[in-house]
Amino acid sequence: MQLTRFDRWLLESFVQETHIYTLSLPASVPSGIVELPMPDMPGRRFQHHFVARSESAADRLITTLREGGQMFSTQVVDRRTWYTPLIAPKGKSVTWRVVWIILTGVGLFYVTMFLRYLLGNPAVMENLRDAVETLKS
Repeated sequence: MQLTRFDRWLLESFVQETHIYTLSLPASVPSGIVELPMPDMPGRRFQHHFVARSESAADRLITTLREGGQMFSTQVVDRRTWYTPLIAPKGKSVTWRVVWIILTGVGLFYVTMFLRYLLGNPAVMENLRDAVETLKS
């Protein structure tokens, strides 16, 4: 299903984070950037791993790296949090899910109200009793 503008905003704000890999430390690391340790593995390409939760912080770090002429690589990944599947299910729209839940709730409410009206009407109940008696005999 196609994502709405609200779904994309939820993804960018609460689910996605930008991973930036560099060969050397930048001149300055903007606020909002966290440096994660890189595992010691033979043949690894990058020496430093930075994580930016906001797009603006990632853009500031990328600008700093470009101005310094440093080689870097970026990757946008989903955070591993408990709420990620709730607000950003793979290939599904949260907005449409909420719309369908609301429409179903409203429909069930009106069906319940209609059934209460029918069961509270003495003429309908009398016809129902007569129909049951007819079926029994």
